[in-house]
Amino acid sequence: MKEFEVNSIHKPNRNSSHEHITHIGNNTGLWKMTRETAIARIDSKTEAYYTIDYTSGKRAYIGVVRSAGKLPYLRTYADSKYNDNLLALLECSPSCKLVT
Repeated sequence: MKEFEVNSIHKPNRNSSHEHITHIGNNTGLWKMTRETAIARIDSKTEAYYTIDYTSGKRAYIGVVRSAGKLPYLRTYADSKYNDNLLALLECSPSCKLVT
């Protein structure tokens, strides 16, 4: 399985707690993908995505959360718990190319 580091996200309104992340990406590798593409790739089990906690050096893998009546969304999973450290990442650079 291929693994890719995610170090950026995009939300239409960064300060809104009601909007989902629409893209994940990597500002160093200059790529980004839609939430839907990331979910499909994670679900296919051919690719994995993770963030790095730079204080501990540990990886937090991104999983798909499905709740009744809601669209699936992305969240990191570390130490047997879902957390929201994706929201702490930088905004995707305008230089990042959309991958499909």
